[in-house]
Amino acid sequence: MDGPELDGRTVLVTGSGRGLGRAIALAAAERGARVAVHYHTSADAAAAVAETADERGAPATATVQADVTDPDSVDGLFATIESELGPVECLVNNVGDFAPDHWADIDVDTWQRVFDTNLTATWLCAKRALPAMRDRAFGRIVNVGYASAEKGLVNPKNFPYFAAKAGVLMFTRMLAADTQDDGITVNAVSPYVVENSAEFPDELPRGRPASFDDVTRPILFFLDPANEYVSGENIEVDGGWLPENV
Repeated sequence: MDGPELDGRTVLVTGSGRGLGRAIALAAAERGARVAVHYHTSADAAAAVAETADERGAPATATVQADVTDPDSVDGLFATIESELGPVECLVNNVGDFAPDHWADIDVDTWQRVFDTNLTATWLCAKRALPAMRDRAFGRIVNVGYASAEKGLVNPKNFPYFAAKAGVLMFTRMLAADTQDDGITVNAVSPYVVENSAEFPDELPRGRPASFDDVTRPILFFLDPANEYVSGENIEVDGGWLPENV
Protein backbone atom coordinates (compact mmCIF):
# COMPACT_ATOMS: atom_id res chain seq x y z
CA MET A 1 0.00 0.00 0.00
CA ASP A 2 1.27 3.49 -0.85
CA GLY A 3 1.97 5.83 2.02
CA PRO A 4 4.56 6.86 4.57
CA GLU A 5 7.03 4.26 5.74
CA LEU A 6 7.06 3.33 9.41
CA ASP A 7 9.67 0.59 9.14
CA GLY A 8 10.61 -0.63 12.60
CA ARG A 9 8.85 2.20 14.43
CA THR A 10 6.95 1.18 17.54
CA VAL A 11 3.37 2.42 17.24
CA LEU A 12 0.79 2.37 20.03
CA VAL A 13 -2.85 2.91 19.10
CA THR A 14 -5.12 3.09 22.13
CA GLY A 15 -8.43 1.30 21.76
CA SER A 16 -7.23 -0.68 18.76
CA GLY A 17 -9.22 -3.86 19.33
CA ARG A 18 -12.03 -2.67 17.08
CA GLY A 19 -13.39 0.18 14.96
CA LEU A 20 -11.20 3.11 13.95
CA GLY A 21 -8.38 2.04 16.28
CA ARG A 22 -8.21 -1.34 14.55
CA ALA A 23 -8.01 0.34 11.14
CA ILE A 24 -5.17 2.63 12.28
CA ALA A 25 -3.19 -0.23 13.80
CA LEU A 26 -3.51 -2.36 10.67
CA ALA A 27 -2.55 0.55 8.42
CA ALA A 28 0.59 1.06 10.52
CA ALA A 29 1.35 -2.66 10.27
CA GLU A 30 1.11 -2.51 6.48
CA ARG A 31 3.81 0.15 6.56
CA GLY A 32 6.22 -1.96 8.60
CA ALA A 33 5.53 -0.68 12.11
CA ARG A 34 5.92 -2.69 15.27
CA VAL A 35 2.34 -2.48 16.51
CA ALA A 36 1.07 -2.44 20.08
CA VAL A 37 -2.63 -3.32 20.11
CA HIS A 38 -4.21 -1.86 23.23
CA TYR A 39 -7.51 -2.99 24.69
CA HIS A 40 -9.44 -2.57 27.92
CA THR A 41 -11.99 -5.40 27.86
CA SER A 42 -11.97 -6.77 24.28
CA ALA A 43 -9.11 -9.28 24.59
CA ASP A 44 -10.29 -11.62 21.81
CA ALA A 45 -10.79 -8.76 19.37
CA ALA A 46 -7.32 -7.37 20.16
CA ALA A 47 -5.72 -10.78 19.63
CA ALA A 48 -7.42 -10.99 16.23
CA VAL A 49 -6.07 -7.54 15.29
CA ALA A 50 -2.54 -8.59 16.26
CA GLU A 51 -2.84 -11.74 14.16
CA THR A 52 -4.04 -9.73 11.16
CA ALA A 53 -1.24 -7.20 11.70
CA ASP A 54 1.29 -10.03 11.54
CA GLU A 55 -0.24 -11.17 8.28
CA ARG A 56 -0.03 -7.66 6.85
CA GLY A 57 3.68 -7.27 7.47
CA ALA A 58 4.22 -5.99 10.99
CA PRO A 59 7.68 -7.15 12.13
CA ALA A 60 6.37 -7.56 15.68
CA THR A 61 3.13 -7.11 17.58
CA ALA A 62 1.96 -7.08 21.17
CA THR A 63 -1.51 -7.04 22.72
CA VAL A 64 -1.64 -5.13 25.98
CA GLN A 65 -4.53 -4.60 28.39
CA ALA A 66 -4.84 -1.33 30.29
CA ASP A 67 -7.28 1.18 31.68
CA VAL A 68 -5.88 4.32 30.08
CA THR A 69 -7.73 6.55 32.55
CA ASP A 70 -5.62 5.15 35.43
CA PRO A 71 -1.99 6.35 35.85
CA ASP A 72 -0.67 3.05 37.21
CA SER A 73 -2.34 1.10 34.43
CA VAL A 74 -0.91 3.46 31.81
CA ASP A 75 2.55 3.02 33.29
CA GLY A 76 2.12 -0.75 33.09
CA LEU A 77 0.93 -0.46 29.48
CA PHE A 78 4.05 1.40 28.40
CA ALA A 79 6.37 -0.80 30.47
CA THR A 80 5.01 -3.91 28.75
CA ILE A 81 5.36 -2.36 25.29
CA GLU A 82 8.90 -1.21 26.07
CA SER A 83 9.79 -4.73 27.16
CA GLU A 84 8.24 -6.47 24.15
CA LEU A 85 8.62 -3.97 21.30
CA GLY A 86 10.83 -1.13 22.50
CA PRO A 87 10.01 2.49 23.41
CA VAL A 88 6.83 3.95 21.91
CA GLU A 89 7.84 6.24 19.06
CA CYS A 90 4.38 6.91 17.62
CA LEU A 91 1.29 7.30 19.81
CA VAL A 92 -2.27 7.57 18.55
CA ASN A 93 -4.72 8.53 21.31
CA ASN A 94 -7.92 7.05 19.95
CA VAL A 95 -9.90 6.06 23.06
CA GLY A 96 -12.94 8.17 23.92
CA ASP A 97 -16.46 7.41 25.11
CA PHE A 98 -19.48 9.61 24.46
CA ALA A 99 -22.81 10.24 26.16
CA PRO A 100 -25.60 11.10 23.69
CA ASP A 101 -28.12 12.11 26.37
CA HIS A 102 -29.22 15.63 27.33
CA TRP A 103 -26.68 17.19 29.67
CA ALA A 104 -29.24 17.48 32.49
CA ASP A 105 -29.93 13.73 32.36
CA ILE A 106 -26.28 12.64 32.64
CA ASP A 107 -25.14 11.40 36.04
CA VAL A 108 -21.80 12.26 37.62
CA ASP A 109 -20.22 8.90 36.79
CA THR A 110 -21.06 9.26 33.09
CA TRP A 111 -19.81 12.84 33.01
CA GLN A 112 -16.52 11.77 34.58
CA ARG A 113 -16.13 8.75 32.30
CA VAL A 114 -16.50 10.88 29.18
CA PHE A 115 -13.89 13.38 30.35
CA ASP A 116 -11.55 10.66 31.59
CA THR A 117 -11.61 8.50 28.46
CA ASN A 118 -11.26 11.43 26.07
CA LEU A 119 -9.09 14.01 27.83
CA THR A 120 -7.47 12.41 30.87
CA ALA A 121 -6.40 9.33 28.91
CA THR A 122 -4.87 11.49 26.19
CA TRP A 123 -2.91 13.45 28.80
CA LEU A 124 -1.74 10.38 30.70
CA CYS A 125 -0.54 8.48 27.62
CA ALA A 126 1.23 11.50 26.14
CA LYS A 127 2.89 12.25 29.47
CA ARG A 128 4.15 8.66 29.77
CA ALA A 129 5.38 8.54 26.16
CA LEU A 130 7.30 11.81 26.19
CA PRO A 131 10.45 10.92 28.19
CA ALA A 132 11.50 8.17 25.76
CA MET A 133 10.58 10.34 22.78
CA ARG A 134 12.70 13.18 24.12
CA ASP A 135 15.61 10.82 24.81
CA ARG A 136 15.49 9.61 21.20
CA ALA A 137 14.81 13.09 19.76
CA PHE A 138 11.91 11.61 17.82
CA GLY A 139 8.22 11.21 18.46
CA ARG A 140 4.84 11.42 16.79
CA ILE A 141 1.64 11.95 18.78
CA VAL A 142 -1.75 12.09 17.08
CA ASN A 143 -4.88 12.78 19.11
CA VAL A 144 -8.34 11.95 17.80
CA GLY A 145 -10.67 14.92 18.23
CA TYR A 146 -14.13 15.76 16.95
CA ALA A 147 -15.05 17.96 14.01
CA SER A 148 -16.01 21.53 14.98
CA ALA A 149 -15.19 21.03 18.67
CA GLU A 150 -12.74 23.92 18.47
CA LYS A 151 -15.35 26.15 16.84
CA GLY A 152 -17.48 26.30 19.96
CA LEU A 153 -19.98 23.61 19.04
CA VAL A 154 -22.97 23.98 21.37
CA ASN A 155 -25.46 21.16 21.77
CA PRO A 156 -27.31 20.09 24.93
CA LYS A 157 -26.89 16.44 23.91
CA ASN A 158 -23.45 14.87 24.24
CA PHE A 159 -22.14 18.09 25.78
CA PRO A 160 -19.36 16.53 27.92
CA TYR A 161 -17.98 14.83 24.80
CA PHE A 162 -17.78 18.12 22.90
CA ALA A 163 -16.20 19.84 25.89
CA ALA A 164 -13.66 17.05 26.38
CA LYS A 165 -12.72 17.03 22.69
CA ALA A 166 -12.25 20.82 22.77
CA GLY A 167 -9.84 20.16 25.63
CA VAL A 168 -8.03 17.54 23.54
CA LEU A 169 -7.42 20.11 20.80
CA MET A 170 -6.18 22.69 23.31
CA PHE A 171 -3.87 20.06 24.79
CA THR A 172 -2.61 19.18 21.30
CA ARG A 173 -1.56 22.73 20.55
CA MET A 174 -0.04 23.29 23.98
CA LEU A 175 2.00 20.09 23.76
CA ALA A 176 3.14 20.91 20.22
CA ALA A 177 4.55 24.21 21.47
CA ASP A 178 6.14 22.54 24.47
CA THR A 179 7.94 19.93 22.34
CA GLN A 180 8.93 22.00 19.32
CA ASP A 181 12.65 21.66 20.07
CA ASP A 182 12.54 17.95 20.91
CA GLY A 183 12.07 16.28 17.51
CA ILE A 184 8.45 15.55 18.41
CA THR A 185 5.28 16.51 16.58
CA VAL A 186 1.81 16.63 18.12
CA ASN A 187 -1.27 16.89 15.92
CA ALA A 188 -4.96 16.01 15.86
CA VAL A 189 -7.38 14.45 13.40
CA SER A 190 -11.05 15.22 14.02
CA PRO A 191 -13.76 13.21 12.27
CA TYR A 192 -17.48 13.94 12.24
CA VAL A 193 -19.58 10.80 11.66
CA VAL A 194 -17.54 7.66 10.96
CA GLU A 195 -18.77 4.46 9.33
CA ASN A 196 -19.18 2.60 12.65
CA SER A 197 -21.05 5.41 14.44
CA ALA A 198 -24.00 4.26 16.52
CA GLU A 199 -26.31 6.82 14.92
CA PHE A 200 -26.34 8.74 11.66
CA PRO A 201 -27.97 12.15 11.22
CA ASP A 202 -30.66 12.55 8.57
CA GLU A 203 -28.29 14.44 6.31
CA LEU A 204 -24.60 13.72 5.87
CA PRO A 205 -21.98 15.69 3.94
CA ARG A 206 -21.44 14.07 0.54
CA GLY A 207 -24.21 11.63 1.36
CA ARG A 208 -22.15 9.27 3.51
CA PRO A 209 -20.18 8.97 6.75
CA ALA A 210 -16.40 9.07 6.77
CA SER A 211 -14.81 5.70 6.08
CA PHE A 212 -12.03 4.40 8.29
CA ASP A 213 -9.66 5.05 5.39
CA ASP A 214 -10.78 8.69 5.22
CA VAL A 215 -9.69 9.17 8.84
CA THR A 216 -6.63 6.93 8.76
CA ARG A 217 -4.94 8.70 5.84
CA PRO A 218 -4.33 12.04 7.64
CA ILE A 219 -3.26 10.15 10.78
CA LEU A 220 -0.62 8.34 8.72
CA PHE A 221 0.47 11.70 7.30
CA PHE A 222 1.11 12.98 10.81
CA LEU A 223 2.93 9.76 11.80
CA ASP A 224 5.26 9.98 8.80
CA PRO A 225 8.83 10.58 10.04
CA ALA A 226 9.37 12.88 7.04
CA ASN A 227 6.74 15.36 8.26
CA GLU A 228 8.85 16.87 11.02
CA TYR A 229 7.76 20.49 10.50
CA VAL A 230 4.01 19.98 10.83
CA SER A 231 2.94 20.24 14.46
CA GLY A 232 0.08 21.72 16.43
CA GLU A 233 -2.34 21.17 13.55
CA ASN A 234 -5.84 19.70 13.39
CA ILE A 235 -7.35 18.13 10.29
CA GLU A 236 -11.14 17.89 10.32
CA VAL A 237 -12.43 14.90 8.38
CA ASP A 238 -16.04 15.96 8.00
CA GLY A 239 -16.82 16.28 4.30
CA GLY A 240 -17.28 20.05 4.69
CA TRP A 241 -19.85 19.80 7.51
CA LEU A 242 -20.69 22.98 9.41
CA PRO A 243 -23.11 22.74 12.35
CA GLU A 244 -25.99 25.21 12.23
CA ASN A 245 -25.26 26.49 15.74
CA VAL A 246 -21.57 27.29 15.16
